[in-house]
Amino acid sequence: MDVIPVKRPKRGTDSNSINWKTIVNKRIPVTAWIPHYTLATFFQDIVAGFTVGLTEIPQAIAYAIVAGLPPQYGLYSGLLDCIVYFIFGTCKDVNIGPTAIMALMVQPHVEKLGPDMAVLITFLSGAIIFVLGLLHLGFLVEFFSYPVIAGFTSAAAIQIGSSQIKSLLGIPGKANEFLEAWISVFKNITHISWWDSLLGVSTIILLILIKQVGRYGNRNSRPEFSTTRNILGKVLWLCSIARNAVVVIIGTLIAWILYTNGIKPFKLTGNIGKGLPTIQLPPFSTVFNNQTYSFVDMIKQYESSIAFVPLIAILEHVAIAKSFAKGKTIDATQEMIALGLCNLSGSFIRSMPVTGSFTRTAVNNASGVQTTLAGVVVTAMVLLALGFLTATFAFIPKATLAAVVICAMIHLIDYKAIITLWRTKKMDLIPFIITLLASLLVGLEYGILIGICSNILFVLHSSARPSIEIEREKFPQGDVFVVTPSRSLQFPSAEYLREKVIQDCYDPKVTVVLNGKYINNVDATVAKNFKVLADDLILREQNIIFWNFKMNVRNICKGVDQKLVDFFKDGNLQDIIEAAAPNGVPTLMVRF
Repeated sequence: MDVIPVKRPKRGTDSNSINWKTIVNKRIPVTAWIPHYTLATFFQDIVAGFTVGLTEIPQAIAYAIVAGLPPQYGLYSGLLDCIVYFIFGTCKDVNIGPTAIMALMVQPHVEKLGPDMAVLITFLSGAIIFVLGLLHLGFLVEFFSYPVIAGFTSAAAIQIGSSQIKSLLGIPGKANEFLEAWISVFKNITHISWWDSLLGVSTIILLILIKQVGRYGNRNSRPEFSTTRNILGKVLWLCSIARNAVVVIIGTLIAWILYTNGIKPFKLTGNIGKGLPTIQLPPFSTVFNNQTYSFVDMIKQYESSIAFVPLIAILEHVAIAKSFAKGKTIDATQEMIALGLCNLSGSFIRSMPVTGSFTRTAVNNASGVQTTLAGVVVTAMVLLALGFLTATFAFIPKATLAAVVICAMIHLIDYKAIITLWRTKKMDLIPFIITLLASLLVGLEYGILIGICSNILFVLHSSARPSIEIEREKFPQGDVFVVTPSRSLQFPSAEYLREKVIQDCYDPKVTVVLNGKYINNVDATVAKNFKVLADDLILREQNIIFWNFKMNVRNICKGVDQKLVDFFKDGNLQDIIEAAAPNGVPTLMVRF
């Protein structure tokens, strides 16, 4: 059960009732499956939700810090979002909440004008995503090719990981850009805190070890093994899945014990705002450093982020939903509507932008989740954390959170993309590398824009230079050049085709046959070039035949010149050549 099914209405019922029920089930998917919900399914969702909650709480705090926000903002982001997705979402595995990429994209704006910038862009992104969903404009993400997505994701992961090196080593100050972060590390290498470094590196090693040990565990019972082994397998599996929570708990206990005894070796997260968030309107103006900024001022500060934050959120979310659908159809429109509502609702409780999280979605799937109700369990755990554990969170070492983020980013870097692109199409490595380098050196928003433009240039170049096969075949009536383009022709390739034929088919009185077998469509520019090509070949006393062309192509050419239609022929090529040259000598068929 990978995608929550929508129950189809029975035949024979009233048509008005069918339409109403279908629309409700489609746009509010929970109404389709909740009547069939069972107690056994409920217990499975509780286990999955509890497991995901153990992962989300430390990640939410860490990602809020990446965004430059107070830690509680990350926890706020896991409240209403899961409940809204429970009602409107269609993929049972997806977990909505803060992600590293969203945190990194809002960080520069938070640094400029404070936390209100993160909340406002959450509201604006939600509104944009919701409207795009209503207008069925999800095709916009199709402009993000695999090389561009892989390059962008890898660059974001490298940049986020780099920004955490200072916290991992206990170096003072803040640096979030890739180059800035590493320059700052080397400049302040003498200020390394060895206690923070020891804790951070040990945490990374522990995370890796727990993940490896988890391979020997299994959440399912194995009757052929003893009960003790079954329990041990489940414990190992749970520890591996919740390893982020495990290392944060260990780091917090160590710090608490040391600090209560007057030993203060680590830099800590500090106090986290206690209590639940209050419901309020998103900030349409803000005060920062005793200066008031209007809504227009805030919008100007976002620049290209106002478009790229919602687009990246859609891209990340839909890609995750599709990857866990396991062959089932995903309603991208409904997913966009659900994601938009998640961000809109979150903005009323001071949330940062949210989208689907690959890490937590994978944990959700591995935990045996059955429905989106598991998200409600995650919300309950976050509420408990906000209500009772905020004092404890103050003792979380920054080095521990940095280690959690760095390990998560290691798995986010798409190492396999290079091998895949090398084996499939080596030219695709160019937009991948361009996107990766531009995102690291110029910025994520500009990097992905540069990557898209570079990819479009490759598409245009490919369109302008289609593969054209030219063969010289012998017939009783004489030799014939058979020219076969590999695909449909559009205006960028029009002149290239003409020049290719003129250059490679030069032999006076040898017929040129243009094979339209793979040409499903042409535009007016191509049709015009067909006429010019025919004129050029006739001038040098070569015959031309347009063979195997579809009727729609002929009609377009007919609109350019009525006489051009006489060049189009169907049937056996030898019969056509013989008809064109009844005396064994090729003759010109039509003169313009």
